[in-house]
Amino acid sequence: MQAAARQRIVVGLSGGVDSAVSAWLLKCAGHEVVGIFMKNWEDDDDSEYCSSNADFIDAAAVADVIGIELEHVNFAADYKDRVFAEFLREYQAGRTPNPDVLCNAEIKFKAFLDHALRLGAQKIATGHYARVRAVADASRPAGERFELLKGLDPVKDQSYFLHRLTQAQLARTLFPVGELRKTAVRALAEQIGLPNAKKKDSTGICFIGERPFREFLSRYLSHAPGPMLDESGRELGRHVGLSFYTIGQRHGLGIGGMRPPDRARHAGQEVGRGDLHEPWYVAAKDLAHNALRVVQGHQHPWLHATALEAFDCAWVCGRPPAAGLYGVKTRYRQADSPCTLRLLGPEGGLGGPAGFALDFAPPHLQWAAAPGQSAVLYDGEVCLGGGVIERATVPALDATPLHLLAPPPRRRPAANTRRTARRFVT
Repeated sequence: MQAAARQRIVVGLSGGVDSAVSAWLLKCAGHEVVGIFMKNWEDDDDSEYCSSNADFIDAAAVADVIGIELEHVNFAADYKDRVFAEFLREYQAGRTPNPDVLCNAEIKFKAFLDHALRLGAQKIATGHYARVRAVADASRPAGERFELLKGLDPVKDQSYFLHRLTQAQLARTLFPVGELRKTAVRALAEQIGLPNAKKKDSTGICFIGERPFREFLSRYLSHAPGPMLDESGRELGRHVGLSFYTIGQRHGLGIGGMRPPDRARHAGQEVGRGDLHEPWYVAAKDLAHNALRVVQGHQHPWLHATALEAFDCAWVCGRPPAAGLYGVKTRYRQADSPCTLRLLGPEGGLGGPAGFALDFAPPHLQWAAAPGQSAVLYDGEVCLGGGVIERATVPALDATPLHLLAPPPRRRPAANTRRTARRFVT
């Protein structure tokens, strides 16, 4: 890290190796470092899946080795109201939300940031693999704006989850490991004797842990079984509730090895693509008939979108980019897909709520674009922001004789692309 004036920096210590090395790097740079452990989930906290107690012990051990103070803060009420309630509403409506995106915007860089500022912090830091760059901009009151950049480790880059951060949040945020590769972070952790140097990365729901997902959701969501249909309308099995599936899902369908029907013709096109050994995928949710539509083969045309629309937008610089060519991710760890951006709403002159549309050309059609997930735009290494996918245009699916009714529309904020405060009703 480059040398900088000494500052009071509050680091979110999760118990993992990335935040631990972040705190150590800042301490080595001469800053006054304070650690905060965030407890954001209390339900069944003593279960094998919720590891907050063990994580706190790891965070405390790290703080002791580095020689910094550690405070335990409970944001469970904020998380349940701002993140989890919305998470459940989206699943109940048939969409697939991304809790990590909302958790970052509402908890890690809002509730946590506010708490850190009350402690007298000049900056906060986390163990995310991303970077912040200050750019001279005479149009800004402070004479500069802040860009969100991808982490230098392409495998670990987490800018996708951070795309809703504002200029005010980025101005106060440091990502010390964003300049490093994960292998280097673990090597540093071992070199300085951190007790969590070899700790496995967390992959579960943000702050809820790694648990059987369907079993967990069933505690909170009402659900009704229904038919699982292929493209010709043949029932292949029964689903346990539409909320428990997402577009593009392959595992957990229980229909592996089913022999496909003879090639069917819909709208003059042959759509039967699979053979006996190809896996089945979720292609659509028919909420009107409580039916799950599945297809066989990764290349089935029902899985490839030529366009999508997104709303509930958040732009890092505070305004949308100009229409044109960009890269987009519609899921984490996806390579950037070339797309053409069209603005919807007031900026695009098309009326209605502010949003955007993305068009894709072969061979870059978007695979299994799921409503509720985030579409995040990039200009090279710069993350521009994004929105929540409302619908995808899949010509082969739209041409099917069985009309698939779309999920109910999302609740949207006021019609402007500048982020507005979100209110959640439980």
